[in-house]
Amino acid sequence: MKLNSACAWPAVVAGLYLVFTPLGLASRAKAVDYTRDIKPLLAEKCAACHGALQQESGLRLDHGSLIRTGGDSGSILDADDPGASELLLRVTTADRDLRMPPEGQGEALNAEQLALLTEWIARGAPSPEDEEIPAPPEAHWAWQPPVAAPVPEVDAADGSQHPVDRFLAAGYREQGLLPLPLADPEVRLRRLVFDLTGLPPTADQRAEFLRDPSPAAWQQMVDRLLDAPAYGERWARHWMDVWRYSDWEGYKQELRSSQRHIWRWRDWIVTSLNQDKGYDQMLVEMLAGDELAPLDRDVLAATGYLARNYHKSNRNIWLDATVEHTAKAFLGLTLDCARCHDHKFDPIPQSEYYAFRAIFEPHQVRTERMAGEHDVLRDGLVRAYDADLDEPTYVYLAGNDKMPDREHPVAPSVPHIVGVDFEVAPVSLPPQAVFPALAEFIETEDLQRAAAQVQQAEQAVRELPARASHLQRLVAQQTVHTRQAELASLQARWAADRAKYAPPAFADLATDSCDPANPTQPLGVQDQARLAAEAEHQARLQAARLTLYQKQQALSAALLASLADTSSPPSAASAGAAGKPAGGKAAGAKAASGEAGGDSPVAAAQKQVDEARQALAKAQQPLAEDAEYTAVGPAYPATSSGRRLALARWITDRRNPLTARVAINHLWRHYFGQPLVENVFDFGLRSPLPQHHALLDWLAVQLMEHNWSLKHVQRLIVTSRAYQLASHTSDATRLSHNLQIDRDNRFYWRADVRRLDAEAVRDSLLAVGGQLDRTLGGPDIDFEQGESVLRRSLYFRHAYEKQMTMLVIFDAAGPQECYRRSESIIPQQALALANSPLAIDQARLAAHRLWDQAAAACPTAANSLPEQSGQSGK
Repeated sequence: MKLNSACAWPAVVAGLYLVFTPLGLASRAKAVDYTRDIKPLLAEKCAACHGALQQESGLRLDHGSLIRTGGDSGSILDADDPGASELLLRVTTADRDLRMPPEGQGEALNAEQLALLTEWIARGAPSPEDEEIPAPPEAHWAWQPPVAAPVPEVDAADGSQHPVDRFLAAGYREQGLLPLPLADPEVRLRRLVFDLTGLPPTADQRAEFLRDPSPAAWQQMVDRLLDAPAYGERWARHWMDVWRYSDWEGYKQELRSSQRHIWRWRDWIVTSLNQDKGYDQMLVEMLAGDELAPLDRDVLAATGYLARNYHKSNRNIWLDATVEHTAKAFLGLTLDCARCHDHKFDPIPQSEYYAFRAIFEPHQVRTERMAGEHDVLRDGLVRAYDADLDEPTYVYLAGNDKMPDREHPVAPSVPHIVGVDFEVAPVSLPPQAVFPALAEFIETEDLQRAAAQVQQAEQAVRELPARASHLQRLVAQQTVHTRQAELASLQARWAADRAKYAPPAFADLATDSCDPANPTQPLGVQDQARLAAEAEHQARLQAARLTLYQKQQALSAALLASLADTSSPPSAASAGAAGKPAGGKAAGAKAASGEAGGDSPVAAAQKQVDEARQALAKAQQPLAEDAEYTAVGPAYPATSSGRRLALARWITDRRNPLTARVAINHLWRHYFGQPLVENVFDFGLRSPLPQHHALLDWLAVQLMEHNWSLKHVQRLIVTSRAYQLASHTSDATRLSHNLQIDRDNRFYWRADVRRLDAEAVRDSLLAVGGQLDRTLGGPDIDFEQGESVLRRSLYFRHAYEKQMTMLVIFDAAGPQECYRRSESIIPQQALALANSPLAIDQARLAAHRLWDQAAAACPTAANSLPEQSGQSGK
């Protein structure tokens, strides 16, 4: 399409002015280069609409020959008059409807970029003859199922025969690299223990390994560390980064995001890793534990993954976060880029974003009681469930939730590019999942609590003093009647709810209640409901009577107080100065009698008595035939959509090309300091074929073929020679040679120097000081107690504006999003170690222990040592 708008020409002239000035071509030391200057520019600005993914107006701008060919309306270049080229006219026009990139989809080209493009067109738009036309999106490496290539053959002289090393050795040979030798045994041990447990080696571990640093001893050490409880704690924190763990965030009792008691999900992660639960099973339980095992509370805790995304103010924010981070964390897909429009780089239309959202549309979060605690604010099991299977999902036009396309609801589905079938089947739930109060401990505890209240009331009657008034005795006796009626009501309502929510075989009968007229005949569900309603009516009647007697007692007390006040002679002090009334006694009498009007105590008491009488009269009305009783707990839908279970199985399907690769990439990064795929959450078209693609796929297949065992893959990694290499060498020739070839260590010819993360820094202080509390699990600890509570850092509250200062200083994970932590070197880190009371105390304790050990090893030298306190605070 040619540009005919005359108003565009001034903009063209202005945009190209600098091209022919000293700031333009004349200032460039080198001629424009297509590969270096033009191709990246067009990829950034134009390829989303004119590339392999889509070709607006039949035009592709991702290959030199295709640019020269043009689009549906012909050529877009004019080497004789570059300023008249359609390509330049469209990127310089002031007409918003014609300018490219379109408004809101990219910034306009700047003067330098226009100069480069103009020069390139003037030179005839040259491009390399061997330039390859980008493959169609479906051919992208990440969307092909991983295949375990044969492990490369390596000569014995080349080093290790370990499969990981053999894959890397091929790169050494190809690049001419000379890998460094193994690190010293002590360095290797320290690296291993920190990587697997997040703690420094103990003195015993060090002594044992230094006596025998053989490969067999290394293997034994690896196995012991993988079996240690500290392994699950260490690696739970790594996965919590990826899965965006965040504790309850709120002000006082307000719930803003995440959920109370989300720590049960954290403990589930630790336990699952220590048990070596399959990675696939972990994902299924996190996404659909309530559909997979609706009565298994250990599994239900895993759905804290979904509960964590809760957002108080906007349901869309909640679901958007769930879609975005499920895709990024498990699949390495930036599905969120398609929320407002079709994905600009991957073949994911906007409709597929909302189809993915539809999978999560029905789900909500609830908190269930735990044994021994009836108040879910203090403790509870937070879990996901499907609340409304009929809730529709609409595409939001331009991503605006105020503009849903209500005429075209979207069915739940997954990105087609992955190429794995997605099948949904509704899940019928067992009675206790529908009505959680059926849990045996809940009924037992509730009835025990009600019975205890009866006993307390009866005890109060027995303990009444002899001088107690008639009204006091009446109130005490009525309290007993009320508590007994409440217990009877609770028992009847439990019986009715058991009848109502019992399994189908017993749905029409209550197994423990019979018709009073015919004791051998069990009552039906409707009869149980009627009895429950009658019992609840009686309890309310007794409660109304108790309220009446209590108000009468209060009224009597107020009258007695008033009479006593008015009968007392005034004192000199109460008479006051001349001309002032004695005041208090007379006013009190009027107030008690109600003569003063307003809200006097007597008037208020009488008003309450009247209200209590009205309530009593209302309670004495005949029971209506259609009366309903109050259930002992909430009820939920009997069917779950099955969408999330279908999604979980789709994600963990062996044919899914992404899941295992993404997991391996995260594992590799933590052990080697850099991932095999640079962008850990985007395996789409913007991620080129990894340098070590064959190794990545081989490890991914190993993971899947060994029941998705993370420990199996980690054992493979840390037993490789590559993992044990030194990070530096005194062989300057070798070092210089390698640095010239691979300065960034992309081929892993040495070990990258890695910093301890925030949790390892703090936990190491406690471990070296000998005071680390190794207790596993439990509720999150107030982050402000990080200097005084000696638990591992994993267990302290981690939420927005609720993070331990020391951990933040050392670049702890961000609660909102942290697939890969950033690293900083700032003065505050040194100051934290120098001034933190925790660091100072642990340093003193470590020094004292070393002192004692030195004295024990050399008693004669100990006599010359200055006296030591032994107190950590001195």
